[in-house]
Amino acid sequence: METNTTLHSKLQKKQKTWFLLLTSTLLLSTLLILFTIITSSFTTTQFLFLYTHTKKTHHLHFDVPHFVESKLPKNPVLSSSLTIPRLAYLISGSAGDVVSVKRTLKALYHPRNQYAVHLDLEASAEERLELAKWVREDEVFNKVGNVRVIVRSNLVTYRGPTMVTNTLHAAAILLRDGGHWDWFINLSASDYPLVTQDDLLHTLSEIPRNLNFIEHTSDIGWKEYHRARPVIIDPGLYSLQKSDVYWTSEERRLPTAYKLFTGSAWMMLSRPFIEYCIWGWDNLPRIVLMYYANFLSSPEGYFHTVICNAEEFKNTTVNHDLHFISWDNPPKQHPHFLTLDDFQAMVDSNAPFARKFDSDDSVLDKIDSDILGRNADGFSPSGWWFSNEGDSNMSVLNNIRPNSTDLKPGPGAERLKNFITGLLSAEDFDSSHCI
Repeated sequence: METNTTLHSKLQKKQKTWFLLLTSTLLLSTLLILFTIITSSFTTTQFLFLYTHTKKTHHLHFDVPHFVESKLPKNPVLSSSLTIPRLAYLISGSAGDVVSVKRTLKALYHPRNQYAVHLDLEASAEERLELAKWVREDEVFNKVGNVRVIVRSNLVTYRGPTMVTNTLHAAAILLRDGGHWDWFINLSASDYPLVTQDDLLHTLSEIPRNLNFIEHTSDIGWKEYHRARPVIIDPGLYSLQKSDVYWTSEERRLPTAYKLFTGSAWMMLSRPFIEYCIWGWDNLPRIVLMYYANFLSSPEGYFHTVICNAEEFKNTTVNHDLHFISWDNPPKQHPHFLTLDDFQAMVDSNAPFARKFDSDDSVLDKIDSDILGRNADGFSPSGWWFSNEGDSNMSVLNNIRPNSTDLKPGPGAERLKNFITGLLSAEDFDSSHCI
């Protein structure tokens, strides 16, 4: 009996201990929960007060995520401007194009502009060195410092995406080293201007700086089966030896994440759009670039597809490539070479550029003398320089005004103004972007 009584007593004590422990735990938990609720309520109220107060004082920093792109310098885009713009040119060539590149550069030269000159790896080392030496030793180029020869040349495969990567490379160099400019223009050694730079700068000073002159359409037609669906490989992406692209045995469907556009490979693009293509802050330019890495003749589609699928830029397009080009009907792979027989048609087109030219065709001499007012080794008459001896084509200039805003537009300015005005005042201009 004593043993049972003792055991019962111990059991009661043990149960009482557990009951007290459980009660204490519940009480402590309740207190902790109440404290958390009160603290949370106070913090939320305090946060809302700070949020409201901070917004009122315009110092709110925590409601917008910080991306690296937000720290990039932004150049103002003027809806209209009375200031004279600056242009950035890429002039590209290949083997045998040294003479043409030199002539085209001189015909396009103005100290307000920036220039990147590129001979691809098919050109010999001697040709590339000759071009670099010529630029380095030219007194004007040396003094102004706005001509850059891309020394580490790229291998550019005809019809391959390496033409796009070369264009992006030059644009990146001009963004990094070229200071402020407003438009980027890509030309080849077989292009030539039909107006002076004074004519061009004078005309462009009166239009919005955010416009992009890029011929484009979403009606890709036969290109769907001959370019979009086939998968090609460009050896220029990995080889030092130039060769044509080759096809794989597989095909692919058209993309559904974005719509394909096509058009001319020659364009004048605004600086904001070029920055977007280089930085690609919403990733669209990079995604589209990877797609066009396996696309035949990608220069005729990459920039067009990017701009027309970007909400920020799709309504800034002007559907023209600013070139006079003579094609067969229906067009073949290559346009005609222009000759003296095409001179009047070129002038009547009012376009600022034309292609394609042989390097020694006499029509270039006529353009120089009748339109540009220069000889083959000189500069066009302009307000940025003058010669004490009155020779408008001296190689060594006695007086150079690199930052001059004194333009001397000629008859080409009036023709170009009619051309640009016609494009911008077309009845369907506002409704025909990227269709």
